[in-house]
Amino acid sequence: MLTKRLLLSDRGGMIVLGFVALLAIIVPVCNMLVPSDSPLYISTYAVTLIGKFLCFALLALSVDLIWGYAGILSLGHGAFFALGGYAMGLYLMRQIGDRGQYGHPELPDFMVFLNWDSLPWYWLGFDMFWFTALMILVVPGLLALVFGWLAFRSRVTGVYFAIITQALTYALMLAFFRNEMGFGGNNGLTDFKDILGFSITAKGTRNALFVASAVMLILGYLVCRYIVTSRMGRVIVSIRDAESRTRFCGYKVESYKLWLFVFSAMLAGIAGALYVPQVGIINPGEFSPLNSIELVVWVATGGRGTLYGAIVGAFSVNYAKTLFTTWSPESWLFVLGALFVIVTLILPKGLVGLFDRLKRKPRSKSESDTTPKENASEEAL
Repeated sequence: MLTKRLLLSDRGGMIVLGFVALLAIIVPVCNMLVPSDSPLYISTYAVTLIGKFLCFALLALSVDLIWGYAGILSLGHGAFFALGGYAMGLYLMRQIGDRGQYGHPELPDFMVFLNWDSLPWYWLGFDMFWFTALMILVVPGLLALVFGWLAFRSRVTGVYFAIITQALTYALMLAFFRNEMGFGGNNGLTDFKDILGFSITAKGTRNALFVASAVMLILGYLVCRYIVTSRMGRVIVSIRDAESRTRFCGYKVESYKLWLFVFSAMLAGIAGALYVPQVGIINPGEFSPLNSIELVVWVATGGRGTLYGAIVGAFSVNYAKTLFTTWSPESWLFVLGALFVIVTLILPKGLVGLFDRLKRKPRSKSESDTTPKENASEEAL
């Protein structure tokens, strides 16, 4: 019953998850076991690039969950992504030890350069992976809990909520740029060496991170699918479509929205934590409001309110970004803007909506004659 609810009734999701699972098998095999001179060989650079796409897909999934199903447009989800990344970055910096340029056994190089005497209190505990994994969930979740409680309690919705979430991520970006914060300032955290005792640059570690990203994307999708197909999911959709009516029916709308917002923030934090060891750096630029706006473009391009459309959009837009920034870096922003306009005007249901339209068979005359009557009866009900 649960399998039918999560997968069998979700054909598009099954196809996308099957593609992700196939990537998780084929990419490491072609990188580790296939000779480098073979046409089937996949380079370590390609492994890292596709791994980034998987992390972005998980991030887009978190945005689609609240925007597509609850109608909460957040332009600050990049903040939760970056906080999860910084939590992982702290752990990776603590693993360097005395192998930094200054050879200090405890302080990172940038703290030695700035004449810091000891680690700040909020760095303590990040030398343990279990504590780091906990903070990857707690830090974004706690921020979302406080921020969401204040916003939803005040019944801030629509464009006003989008604006204040954008202000949140911009404020965090300015704060993390300051050297006094103890997070590396403008340069951020980089020069990572190990993760869980394994060299972060080793081919095996790269492939393990890739597989971990694919597995988390699949698990994240299944959990999101479970939520939206549950009774709670139906209430969430009703909040999106008629919030006042749902409130008058006796449901605590603010509690539903807050719970979903916190879970979505945790999902974004996990995506950020998987992203950082693969790219090898985390800096305040990840808090940029432009990044959060781009997330919305991913979801809109793929298909809002479908979950698997968010994954399709993240892969499609980021692949296009990789191509255009290679061929003509100056034109990418124009392409992104044009893409958003085209999707808004021509493809309101995104790429997955276009695929559904293309594969739809033409109706027979008898079907076209009966459809208006059926629709009329449904409307009457």
